Amino acid sequence: MPSERKRNLTWVLTGGGVLLIILVILSFAIGSHVIPFGTLFRAATAYDRTDNDHVILAHLRFPRTVIGILAGCALGVAGAAMQALTRNPLAEPGLLGINSGAAAGVVTGLVFFPALSSFGGILLAFAGAAAAAVLVFTLGGALRTPSNPVRLVLAGAASAAILGAYTSALLLNVPTAFTSFRAWDAGSLQGRPWDAILAPALAIIAGLILALLLGRSLNAAALGQDLSRAVGASPMRITLLTGTCIVLLAGGATAAAGPISFVGLAAPMLARTLVGPDHRWLLPTAMILSADLLLAADILGRLILWPSELQAAIVMALIGAPVFILIVRRRKLVQL
Repeated sequence: MPSERKRNLTWVLTGGGVLLIILVILSFAIGSHVIPFGTLFRAATAYDRTDNDHVILAHLRFPRTVIGILAGCALGVAGAAMQALTRNPLAEPGLLGINSGAAAGVVTGLVFFPALSSFGGILLAFAGAAAAAVLVFTLGGALRTPSNPVRLVLAGAASAAILGAYTSALLLNVPTAFTSFRAWDAGSLQGRPWDAILAPALAIIAGLILALLLGRSLNAAALGQDLSRAVGASPMRITLLTGTCIVLLAGGATAAAGPISFVGLAAPMLARTLVGPDHRWLLPTAMILSADLLLAADILGRLILWPSELQAAIVMALIGAPVFILIVRRRKLVQL
């Protein structure tokens, strides 16, 4: 790794890590009820169940912040992996139909199993996301030799349309399920209990570990199948492992926080601009930047309409997209 790029990596990771710590503290403090910073320290060192601020921190702000970090990391890394797999710098996890699959799973639970717990709903969302990804990989011939990334994207678009029609049909015939679905579909980090975090968290952590181990393989995948074989890599193995990684990451994030777009596109592209296309450094950089982006969007959403709030996914779309377009227009993008 060139010394200049190594310095950039050090600065980016250090700066991103420091920013994440600041955002975590702000996430604990800011909301419809503002908690003083001194109370944060007292709650961490001497928790008091009778103190209302301590209870809010333990049962509302803490799980919300954890979901924001995990979902952000997952979406950023999944986006980088998806871009390498399809050799398309504009790809993001939604191309595999994961958002549509998770939505179909949530609506299925609301309509056919209305008494299902929040944990059960999360599992159905994750199952729907995984099933959609498997369907897309099968229809797109991802495991064929040679495979075609364009076919994979087209299969994702077709599957998303079918699953979207299924979701709409159920919601139109069972209007009572729409209110609950809308709360999840808005992409909010609010109101997620601890029991609903466990399964997605385990999937995301497993996916992050797998992704970081695939850095060299993703470098080969970005070269194309012919060149990747020339350097001794197995395209089919890379596709299978990368697909598993994307399902774990994007499926877990979508199940826990709802469909949140733009993070999986913006963070990898910004990381590629800062540290280059080598996935050994790109993946950890995208992981930090995406967590910063999502947590910052969530905090900003609490401030814009205070004491009410705006969902993180809406903030990302309204504010993040124009800023990102400006960055893209001003700077030359680094190729895969």
